[in-house]
Amino acid sequence: MTDILRELLIPTAEGLVPLSTVTRFEVTGGLGQVNRINHERVVTVKTNVDEKHVPGPVVRAQAEKILADLSLPPGYKIRFTGELEEQQKAQAFLSKAFAAAILLIILILVTQFNSVSQPVIIMTSVILSLGGVFLGLTVMELPFGIIMTGVGVISLAGVVVNNAIVLIDYTNRLHQRGMHFREAIIAAGCTRLRPVLLTAVTTILGLLPMVTGIAYDFHEMRMSFVSESSQWWRSMASAVIFGLALATVLTLVVVPTLYALVHTTSQAAERGVKRIRQAYWAPFYRLTGTTAEEEKKG
Repeated sequence: MTDILRELLIPTAEGLVPLSTVTRFEVTGGLGQVNRINHERVVTVKTNVDEKHVPGPVVRAQAEKILADLSLPPGYKIRFTGELEEQQKAQAFLSKAFAAAILLIILILVTQFNSVSQPVIIMTSVILSLGGVFLGLTVMELPFGIIMTGVGVISLAGVVVNNAIVLIDYTNRLHQRGMHFREAIIAAGCTRLRPVLLTAVTTILGLLPMVTGIAYDFHEMRMSFVSESSQWWRSMASAVIFGLALATVLTLVVVPTLYALVHTTSQAAERGVKRIRQAYWAPFYRLTGTTAEEEKKG
């Protein structure tokens, strides 16, 4: 390239003159392209991590530890971006979405049941169902994807709440009709067993193709046993399937148990408050010569 530049002739007032007579050539390094992000010049260093040997977050933490002691010239700084930055944005968004969804669910439940304890029972089953999510990811050997697994957890919360509402609402109706709360719990469990199981089974069966990768190609009219899209949806489907399976057991066992416990505790608390009131007003009744029943009638 330099030989061509030396032989290049440029026109002047005295005629054509070789470029080498008026310039000096030197081969040095330079940037082929200047990249900017937010009007700042950046140089991007990319690398791929073999997740089978070392997880990506571990490698990133080691790189941050090594580069923390690196001295840089004024005006230079190192920042980890790319996939890490996108994961942090997605995590922040999904965390806010999950918190907003839980808050709206609690407000609706409190309005519907006119109680605080019963919504707490329902939300307890939602929180415990997260154990099924982590169990499913462990069994399927899948990572906790911030985006897809987070969407699965949010959708799982809606299904779990729906099943618990069906059970507790029918229990309240039976108890309001005069049935003893223990008998109401047993009757509601027997009556609502089929709807709860059908909801869980149909949802699980509908998500199985995403996990197994089995699909039907309507363009070629044949069965496909290795679906490419299932690799993207697999973590979400696994979270919902295993979480819903555990949540169904919790709905049929833990929710009635907590309901009975809360009801028994509230009755014991009412009796305790009544005894405290009687002990507090006992000296007054002795001084006036009246009883609590007479005081209520009067």
